[in-house]
Amino acid sequence: MSNSFRDHVIQWSKDLGRSIDYLETRDDIDVDRLAYYGFSWGGAIGAVLPALEDRLKVCVLGVGGFWRQKRRPEVEQINFAPRIKVPVLMLNGRHDYIFLIESAQLLLFRLLGASEEDKRHVIYETGHSIPRMELIKETLN
Repeated sequence: MSNSFRDHVIQWSKDLGRSIDYLETRDDIDVDRLAYYGFSWGGAIGAVLPALEDRLKVCVLGVGGFWRQKRRPEVEQINFAPRIKVPVLMLNGRHDYIFLIESAQLLLFRLLGASEEDKRHVIYETGHSIPRMELIKETLN
């Protein structure tokens, strides 16, 4: 609930935008195919940052979900998830002790703004991890 955390999220959003600005200057990067990939904490903040950056074309959230702690409304995930309209792939463990399946994973998945055919949630019989080969296969598919 701190102002400091809010300020950090704003800075991370600016960093993401500046990184994409830089990528747009390079001839060897196809900026029409940029993806957000976040794992664990990155999967959680992935419920915020992709909503703020319209140059992203797809979003992969590995073992992410809604945080259990309350945040200031201006950086609360639930206020951003419905604004994520790009295709989203969520990969989670059924027994994740950080992002519980009902309150963190499924709630985020339901609230994402992407159309039903543009979002996919794959649940593995794991905890706060997913099999590496499955991560690669699902992401590339």
